[in-house]
Amino acid sequence: MKTHRHMAAMNAWEPLAADCPAPALAPFEVRRAAPDGAPAPTPLVFASPHSGRLYPDDMMAAAALDALAIRRSEDAFVDELIGSGPSQGAALICANLARAYIDVNREAFELDQAMFADELPDFARARTARVAAGLGAIARVVSEGQEIYTRKLTFDEARRRIEGVHGPYHQALARLLGEAHAAHGYAVLIDWHSMPAAAARAGSRDGPCDMVLGDRFGASCASLVTQKVEQELEARGYKVARNAPYAGGYTTEHYGRPNRRTHALQIEINRGIYLNEGTLEPTKGFRRLQADLGEVIAALGAMDWSGLK
Repeated sequence: MKTHRHMAAMNAWEPLAADCPAPALAPFEVRRAAPDGAPAPTPLVFASPHSGRLYPDDMMAAAALDALAIRRSEDAFVDELIGSGPSQGAALICANLARAYIDVNREAFELDQAMFADELPDFARARTARVAAGLGAIARVVSEGQEIYTRKLTFDEARRRIEGVHGPYHQALARLLGEAHAAHGYAVLIDWHSMPAAAARAGSRDGPCDMVLGDRFGASCASLVTQKVEQELEARGYKVARNAPYAGGYTTEHYGRPNRRTHALQIEINRGIYLNEGTLEPTKGFRRLQADLGEVIAALGAMDWSGLK
């Protein structure tokens, strides 16, 4: 699926506001590392589910917060940090729509009954820890705990977001993993995120970390994957932690099946090393981090992963 990021005439650092109804928006972008129909050149698939910064009118009309406040939950510019992936052999899928609109790193119907005017169906997952925190598939709060909406939503609104965005995103991601698996006999998914600097400080006993690798304590990927990524990051001076405070979300849990030769690793980047968290503008550290991650991605693309067979 080839989509467009609505970036042509806009400053790359500005938040994007949608001026058309949600169904008209390209909800995500897929960039393959090879032409359609050609074998995947490497087993690597990258995902950036939380870097989308399009906020549809139907959401903003019901929002209690301004655009900057809502953007606090974005993994701002992570898609640009890893944009070299396809040129290094990694297929890439990036959300265009904001995670506050629909979070594709959640189970589809992971919904909070308190947000809805009508009764949720029995199949809704209303009692998960993420829902309790206000961060289900449709978030109740932004990361700082502020309520997003001025009114209760309807289940029909949620269903449209899920069926129009969440379902197609995961169909596309599964297709990319299937293509990698068909070409190599295994697939390696890296799910890229960013975390607040405060969370990075909480995850380490000896000072803040720069990156957190989440492999669900070894359950979602072979140790070779985690070790290789850790080595490449540490070789460039980054302090790396594992599984604390983030061990991996829905994507890592759902797709990480080492026994089926599909491996999934989550990477959380400390926003403090590349972003002004107050203004959500990149700092001078952005270009250095982008260059360093470009080198890491090149090393991963050149890696012989046949030990995963």
